[in-house]
Amino acid sequence: MSSTQTRGRTPDRARRQRQDHRLALRQQAGETEARRELIERYMPLARSLALRYRRASEPLDDLIQVASIGLVKAVDRWDPERGLAFSSYAVPTILGELRRYFRDSTWDVRPARDVQELCLAVEEARDELWLELGRSPTVRDLAERVGRAPEEVMEALQASDGRSLRSLDAPVHEEEGGSASAGDLIGAADPEYERVEAGATLEQLTSILDDRAREILRLRFEEDMLQSEIAARVGCSQMHVSRILRSSLERLYTYGHG
Repeated sequence: MSSTQTRGRTPDRARRQRQDHRLALRQQAGETEARRELIERYMPLARSLALRYRRASEPLDDLIQVASIGLVKAVDRWDPERGLAFSSYAVPTILGELRRYFRDSTWDVRPARDVQELCLAVEEARDELWLELGRSPTVRDLAERVGRAPEEVMEALQASDGRSLRSLDAPVHEEEGGSASAGDLIGAADPEYERVEAGATLEQLTSILDDRAREILRLRFEEDMLQSEIAARVGCSQMHVSRILRSSLERLYTYGHG
């Protein structure tokens, strides 16, 4: 390693990189012990990166396991001859594994992949800005940090609400003698809506009929009268009432499916 490459490095860091390089060469030669040692050396790094992605809904042990998988992949893929320090190669590899885990495994309601990735970027930016600003960051703060439009950040924040579903039996707030659940706050379907909608649809359809045909349909289906009773009411034969009903229903069917 030349003096140019080591310029600006602390002795400890340069020594560690030389040790990593030797372990990698031994691993490539087939020494499993060298691979194990390199993994153990950087497990604290994997744990610290897992902590950055810790959420209340995700067990820390699971995140450490995911980060460890990323570390193993980094150990197996790193080529020390390219001149990149192992830690510089391992960090994005581990973070990529954690992001994939959140993107692919922790959504109950899954949005598009680009929205998922923006959600993760926004969440990370929110944690950073909390520490920097000492307050909850605004949508504009987040948009500037991630380099996206405020509208896109709002979409990502709304999509994050779908990361986990909430039971309808979950209590919303405590009350004396019990608690209200989310299901209690959901309105029930009113059967009158269906009746009114059907009435409006029927009124629109029957507009193609003349007054006499509409009245005969009303008497038959709304007042549930017999054809003989309808004939007596409107002043025509029962056979004529039957023909009007059949013709009217055929016209309505053709109009409604045209």
